Amino acid sequence: MSRNFYSEINLHITWHTSADRPLLTPRIEPLTHRELRNKIVNWPGAFVHEIGGTEDHVHLAVTILPTITISEFIGQLKGASSHVNRQSGKGHKALEWQAGYGVVSFGTKDLEWVKAYIRNQKAHHAQGDVQDRLERITATEDEPTHGG
Repeated sequence: MSRNFYSEINLHITWHTSADRPLLTPRIEPLTHRELRNKIVNWPGAFVHEIGGTEDHVHLAVTILPTITISEFIGQLKGASSHVNRQSGKGHKALEWQAGYGVVSFGTKDLEWVKAYIRNQKAHHAQGDVQDRLERITATEDEPTHGG
């Protein structure tokens, strides 16, 4: 791929814990967010804007270069949680993810709104004020799936 290109590929990504269990406890959540941030910061061509979530799922706002394969990128991020399991000191898996994820692209003009939404996840969920499009990890039955 040419090194001469311009891109603005902004993504909102979300995925859930296994069986939607409340595994992102006050102790595990910061460890998880730190591991995810470190993985993104060290990934060539990826930039993290915000990481947040609740006890049963995470949200990320990232910008990536067009050389990054989204499914591989997300798979590697989910795999980064293995470090959290070692750090938890519990002797068992403190964190497991469900299969699947949701990814939605958004324009740069919406970046601040998306970051604020992610930053305030706990309040949005407590108030029932969630954006379905940004919470979805699978297509609804009414919508066609794209790319498999």
